[in-house]
Amino acid sequence: MASRRGNSKPREQADKYSILLPTYNERENLPLIVWLLVKYFGESGYNYEIIVIDDGSPDGTLQIAEQLQKIYGADKILLRPRAQKLGLGTAYIHGIKHASGNFVIIMDADLSHHPKFIPQFIEKQKEGGFDLVSGTRYRGDGGVYGWDLRRKLVSRGANFISQVLLRPGASDLTGSFRLYKKEVLEKLVEQCVSKGYVFQMEMIVRARQLGFTVGEVPISFVDRVYGESKLGGNEIVSFLKGLVTLFATT
Repeated sequence: MASRRGNSKPREQADKYSILLPTYNERENLPLIVWLLVKYFGESGYNYEIIVIDDGSPDGTLQIAEQLQKIYGADKILLRPRAQKLGLGTAYIHGIKHASGNFVIIMDADLSHHPKFIPQFIEKQKEGGFDLVSGTRYRGDGGVYGWDLRRKLVSRGANFISQVLLRPGASDLTGSFRLYKKEVLEKLVEQCVSKGYVFQMEMIVRARQLGFTVGEVPISFVDRVYGESKLGGNEIVSFLKGLVTLFATT
């Protein structure tokens, strides 16, 4: 056992993890999520960088990010802002172009995804050599906290319908807390055509189509503390349209 630990450090040092944080009006949440990321990566010893992709937030999120960069250093906090809100998929494409890590982590910046799970993602990937590792709210001790009954029913219903129609081989199709091999994420983004919340779902479906392996780690999803949820009626309609499109084309 001792020799295994001794051999693990050089391997870990060779890997670098680029965390993509797309933001829009997250000035209250950004300092907390960055502090937590720095804390857990510091404790685990993995090499990392945090790439903040702000889409022209009117609340001053970018200015907060600039202050965080001064605190933690430009080598750890990279700012790659865009002039306006252009969508999640294009935010990932933009972020990947600037990522120097061989692994990429995507997560929400609103504290719904706790960085304490990231070391588990990394260990899961190493154990199985998975192409991507997805956080799941619907397996093991995973769960959702802070949502009212309507939100839970919408999420469960969306996930159930997606499972029946698409058979993705993953228990949480609509989640957005994942670790990818960088080259795998690049290939998936090239294949995906969906926007908004359907984008995450299509990523898993395309991964299955292309023969990529998927690991899962149970996570606790906590509703945002600051700011307003971006899930509305338009997003639900878009999700249903996207689901039908995926069913017809995959």
